[in-house]
Formats: sequence, structure tokens, C-alpha cells
Amino acid sequence: MIAPIVSDTDPGNEEVLGVVLANLGTPSAPTTEAVREYLAEFLWDERVVDMARLPWWLILHGFILRFRPKPVARNYQKIWTDQGSPLLAISRDQITGLQAVLSARLSVPVKVVLGMRYGKPTIYSALAELRSMRVSRIVVVPMYPQYSTTTTASVVDVVTDISQTHALDAEVAIVESYYSEAEYISALAASVQEAYRDASDDFLLMSFHGIPQRMVDKGDPYYRHCETTARLLADELGLKALQWRLTFQSRFGREAWLSPATDKVLREIPAQGIKNVSVICPGFSVDCLETLEEIAMQNRDVFLQAGGERFRYIPALNDRHDHMEALASIICRHL
Repeated sequence: MIAPIVSDTDPGNEEVLGVVLANLGTPSAPTTEAVREYLAEFLWDERVVDMARLPWWLILHGFILRFRPKPVARNYQKIWTDQGSPLLAISRDQITGLQAVLSARLSVPVKVVLGMRYGKPTIYSALAELRSMRVSRIVVVPMYPQYSTTTTASVVDVVTDISQTHALDAEVAIVESYYSEAEYISALAASVQEAYRDASDDFLLMSFHGIPQRMVDKGDPYYRHCETTARLLADELGLKALQWRLTFQSRFGREAWLSPATDKVLREIPAQGIKNVSVICPGFSVDCLETLEEIAMQNRDVFLQAGGERFRYIPALNDRHDHMEALASIICRHL
């Protein structure tokens, strides 16, 4: 049980706590123009692509931003909803859900806001909103359970820069990872168990977003974090070694990335006698293009065309109540 935080301030000047949920971001629309604008910001981040700036600028603007936005926009069109981007719509639901859980736990007012690393709403606008409310403490939660220099570190960069250049007048803490937190693992296990009620014989594939192998060789702990999450989830579910596998998706570029690749494994396992598969993506806290289109559509087709019979995608934790409870516990410890 997390002890409630008690304010030491005068009741007439009550302490207010702030929480920022920070995720990757999304284009504003499923159009070539909007995707080009989004990719230009995303792919220019040195944490994402660490090439020398001049040659990378030439590649980015001379090739990638000329040809990649159109097919990516078509993929976004497949998953776009009446509420807009799934990642943004679900993230807003998370804000509502987490606000309710934290308000019930804490004895002082709390405000939860959303900030995207790329696109809008920005992390800057999220922190500015909290500053206008004169919050005394802020917890920033990058919604990446497994730490990577390509994701979490980029959020830390932005928050640090804003803190140094704009007086936030608040203590700021950043949750750098939660890949092994018991409540996070429990929520993942519950989502699998719900899917397994009518698919108990499925092979479980745990697919994480990939990063270049070079970055892991340089010391990025991401691969180790993914391995730990996968092992803890398998243990929680009581799975034997031959009942699950760890894979990596979303490869970009020509250099070596973490392996084995999700699509390659799905193409191979039907010939090994695995005809029914469930896929979960524990590194994605919100369903997005990489889960709804890449996994649930593209990789489903890969598996079925290779001779698979039943493919099931297990949704991300999204705004599940147990997910919100897990995040609340993590946030309370940082407060």
C-alpha cells in the first residue's frame, strides 16, 4: 500500500502535484504532408539517428522525406479512427484514467497532462500547463517500459533542456524505466490470460520494437531490459521455454538490428508445427501504427500465408485499469 502524500503547506495554499505522460507522438493527420512533417522532426533527433548531421540531412531531405511519407500515410489511413490517431486518442484516455486513480490515492490535488516527444501536444506545452498551475513537484513518465537511448533518453534531454531554460519552480523527477515492476508484469500477464481463455494452445510471441545492434554494443541497456520483461512475463504465466519467444520488429535502414526479427520468425514457425500464435508487444504502452498495422495486419498476413492457422494480436495495455494502477504505484514512489 502506497502511503498518501501529505502537504506541509498551508491549507489555503495547497500543494499541487503534476504528472506528464510522455509518448513518442503521431502525425496530426493520415496525409502525406502531415506524415512528412512528423518524420522530419522524428528522424532529425540525434538520439534516433546518430549520424553526422550534414550527410544525414542530405539523406533525410534528399531521399527519405521525398519517398517514405506517402506509403507511411497509407498505413496510417488503415488504422485512423473517428477520434483521430489511435495513439493520441488512447493516450487521452490514459490521462483520464490515471487522473482518477491518482486522485483517489493522494491527499493533495494532482494534475495529469500529456506531452509528445514529436508532434503535438508537446512536452513543452505539458510542462507549461503545469507551471501555470504552480505545481510543486512533477513526475515525467516516458511511456517506454524498457529504457533506450533512442526513446527515454530523448525525453530526458527535452525535459532537462526545458528545466534549465525555463523556471519551472518545481522539483522534477523522471521515471527512466519500469520494465521489471511487478504490477506492470502482472497487468501484461492478465491481458494474455484474458486472450488465452479460448486460445490456451497458442504459442506466445513477445515482440519489442527493435534498435540497431550497434547501440546495444555501445552500452544501451534496452536489449537486457526486453529480455528481463519477457522472462518475467513468461514466469508469471507459467510458460515453458518452448511455449514463447522474444522477437524484435520495425527495422529501419540497412544496418544490423536486434534479432530475431518478428516477421522472419512468423514466417518460419508454421513449418515447425506452430499453427496458432498470439503476439503481444510489451514495449508499447499504447496501441499505434507499429502494433495495429505492422503486427495485427502485416505480420498476421505473413504468418497465415506461411501456413499458420490462427493469429491473435493481444492489445497493448492502453487504459486498462490495472495498467493505470501500476503507473500510479510507480509515480507515487517517485513522488
